[in-house]
Parts: sequence; C-alpha cells; structure tokens
Amino acid sequence: MALRPNKLLHHLWKQTWVARTRNNVTTSRIMRPDDANIVGNVHGGTILKMIEEAGCIIGTRHCNTQTGDRCVAALARVERTDFLHPMFIGEVAHVSAEITYTSKHSVEVQVNVLSENIVTGAKKLTNKATLWYVPFSLQNVAKIVEVPPIEYSSPEQEEAGKKRYEAQKLERLETKERNGEIIMSVSLPDRQTKEPYTVAFSQSSLIHLIGPSDCTLHGFVHGGVTMKLMDEVAGIVAARHCKTNIVTASVDAINFHRKIKKGCVITISGRMTFTSNKSMEIEVFVDADPLVEAEKGKYRAVTAFFTYISLDKDNKPHPVPPLKVSNAELVCSVI
Repeated sequence: MALRPNKLLHHLWKQTWVARTRNNVTTSRIMRPDDANIVGNVHGGTILKMIEEAGCIIGTRHCNTQTGDRCVAALARVERTDFLHPMFIGEVAHVSAEITYTSKHSVEVQVNVLSENIVTGAKKLTNKATLWYVPFSLQNVAKIVEVPPIEYSSPEQEEAGKKRYEAQKLERLETKERNGEIIMSVSLPDRQTKEPYTVAFSQSSLIHLIGPSDCTLHGFVHGGVTMKLMDEVAGIVAARHCKTNIVTASVDAINFHRKIKKGCVITISGRMTFTSNKSMEIEVFVDADPLVEAEKGKYRAVTAFFTYISLDKDNKPHPVPPLKVSNAELVCSVI
C-alpha cells in the first residue's frame, strides 16, 4: 500500500552541493509552548513552516535582483524532508536557506535547520530540505518571471543541479497525472462503530477558510501555512492509530499542483497507508473549494506522504499496532 519514494530523487537530494554565493539568509526563533505538543516536542508542521518562510524570502529576494517585473516566489515542491532530531520548547531554531540552482523559471533552495539549547549552548542539525520555487509577477499573477542565474563553483556543480531539476520536474508531472482532478474524499467515521487500527478508524479531516493572514502579496496561500495544516492532520491520524506520543520522522515530496486563493475553503484529509514495527505512513491531500467562484469547482491542490514514529514516556521508539486493511481499502490505495 505504501508509496515508495522516488529513489533517484532521494539519491540526488543527498548529493546536493551548495553554491557558495551571497544568496543566503538565516532566520531564528525561540520555540514556544504553542509550537509543541503536550509533551514538549515541537510540531513538524511548525518546522516546515519556518523552512518555507526562509525559502520564500531568499527566493523572492533573488528573483528581484534584476530589472523588470517585481515578483513573489511561490512554492512548487518540497523534496523529501527528514527530521533528524527532535526540537523542544525553549530551544532556538536557526533556519539557513541558500540558493543552489536556478533554471529559467525556477529556483532550488537548500535549507538546513539547527536547534540551539541557549542554556548549554549545544547545537544540532535537525532538518535538511530542498525546495523549488517559481516566481510570479506582482502585476500579472498568471505571468512567470524569468529567474536571474547564479554563479557555480564548477561545471559539475551546475550539471548536478540540472539533473535534480529534471528529476523533480518529471516527478511532479507523474504525481499530477496520478491525482488528476479526482477528489477522493475522506469521510469522518463514527469511531464507535469502527474497528481500531483500521484505515477508517484513524482517518481525519480538517476544514480551514483561507484568510488574508494566510496569504502572500498575490492573495494566494503561503506554502508553509498549508504544510503546517497537513502535518497537524497527519499527526491526528497517527495519534488516533497508536494512542501514544508521536513525532514527524520524514515527509516525502510535497507537490503543490495548483494555487489556493484567499477565500477558498480547504479540506486537509489524512489516512493511514502503511505501518511497520515503529513507523506509520500517512497520505495527506488538500482539496480547495472556491466560495466566491463556486462555478470553478473543487480541485486537488497539494499531496504528500508523512512518516511518523511512536514514542513511549521516555521518548524512545515504541511499537506501532499493525494496520488492518480491508479488500475495499486495498483496491482504493492501488487506484
């Protein structure tokens, strides 16, 4: 049932070189109680949102270094993101973003996250992510602006970036074709009548109205806002399945298929697709429903797979109950 990660993309992601240019930015923020779960682990969605904010800053800044249309960088894709170490309340998150490749109409941004214990001074790498942005004109939201090139330290570095660009472009097209415009709804089950550890028992949905504070200058939702909501839903599914403390372990590629406009109602749905002894894979997708332009109809906007691990009271990995799958659910997952 599990969707296997694109091995080529994962290999290329691990081999990413960093272009040594002036195109970098670092943001820092202390983790507050509302950033974490009830046992003090910072939500994966909070970290994903900070990653996207740093990427958007550097992407937008770079694309406006040339004369012509002013623009805003919109998130198109996030490669696999691994959560290497947990972050806790009171620690400071340092998010560093650097542009590593540019094509004619897209920007690759490499982001690293460090956590700092401000009492002991200890630091550790918690996350690495690669994001792809596309710049849209402020005057004409349908117009994609050309991206200024960056300088590479060697031809090999540029060639490696080009290979990553072609691989992610192909994967985005394949994912879009696989989803199409078919909306696979996730109903809210009556948990009193559903058997525990089944897909139906833990599946969950969240409905959110996109307001001005969620949006960019274009009036479209920030990618980081969407990812944070997706992580929340995936976390609910994981917690309902295993009834323990859970944390985000990794996120497979997040594909942003279509923009979500201010005033849309979005439904973020999640369902368990696979379990191993100590991890859970959860499919999450976002459907957008325009309220003002209802004639356009509901559409699939974002898709991803999240992996969670179960923890005991000592924050050590805890066994995950096996997933009980019916024949009907198996057929749906194959389709």
